[in-house]
Amino acid sequence: MARTLNGITDFRRGWLSTAGRWGSGAGDGSLVAMIDVTHLTKRYGSTLAVDDVTFTCGPGTITGFLGPNGAGKSTTLRMLTGLTPASSGSSTVQGVAYRDLPNPARVVGVMLDATAAHPGRTGIETLRITAATLGVPAKRAGEMLERVGLAGAEKRRVAQYSLGMRQRLGIAQALIGDPSVLVLDEPANGLDPEGIRWMRGLLRDFAARGGTVLLSSHLLAEVQATVDRLVVIGGGRIVAQGELEELLASSGVIVRALNPGALALALTEAGLAFSSASEDGALVVEDATTEQVGRIAAGAGLVLTELRDADGAGLEDLFFSLTNQEAAA
Repeated sequence: MARTLNGITDFRRGWLSTAGRWGSGAGDGSLVAMIDVTHLTKRYGSTLAVDDVTFTCGPGTITGFLGPNGAGKSTTLRMLTGLTPASSGSSTVQGVAYRDLPNPARVVGVMLDATAAHPGRTGIETLRITAATLGVPAKRAGEMLERVGLAGAEKRRVAQYSLGMRQRLGIAQALIGDPSVLVLDEPANGLDPEGIRWMRGLLRDFAARGGTVLLSSHLLAEVQATVDRLVVIGGGRIVAQGELEELLASSGVIVRALNPGALALALTEAGLAFSSASEDGALVVEDATTEQVGRIAAGAGLVLTELRDADGAGLEDLFFSLTNQEAAA
């Protein structure tokens, strides 16, 4: 049965009674954790791939899961979706471990590898098999192909699909069970600008109807334009998490000099803490003003090429600042 809340009607089977960001659960003001990852750890022999990772995702939110290659993003998503056993800790979707869900894809739609679809099947065959497996009407296959813009390619074999088309097919598979949660690994990979814009609209609509989205991506500009929450992982550990606007409004000063080494030395001698903001020599100076940093540079006879407040800095600056700090630790 369809439900309506705040003027938005949702016909999805997995739709909960709460909608909007961090909806309240039992009426006591508590927050609903649609995805709950608690002290999740994974070891491969002596290698610690994921170290005590904890975060939650609420209904009506799109959470970006960011980190450099090898940081533990894919391993965390595989543990969340039951593909890799955790060494310790736990992860749940709607309070239940993925492996214990009676029909997981009716609750959480997953796309971790868009190239996993059988290359010899057509698009429509792929989705009909998925529909039959999940116990949903076969007509959903055609509806999902239409929704992701592949209706004209339904009889083409997947081997003939471009990477962007395979991404769309993977998203269709994730959506076909009418889930309330989506877990997507690099969903924009291979999409052209029109496809990225389409995906952004689809995910925002899903979240606006009370759905929960957790996605990883290396396209930082697109993440900044799509998500409202961030979880940043580096070296297997969470280095930052929270609302996107709050994280981007972090305090400090971004400074760049013709002689980065001399600038770092001057800041150290002045007792100021700083970290690398990017690979081209920019530094983020914590708890300082532009005037203070400028005077230190002038006293050291340094020529600055950039000096500004870090407030409102882009996601790229934040990402490199956080992950570089972790790499140096």
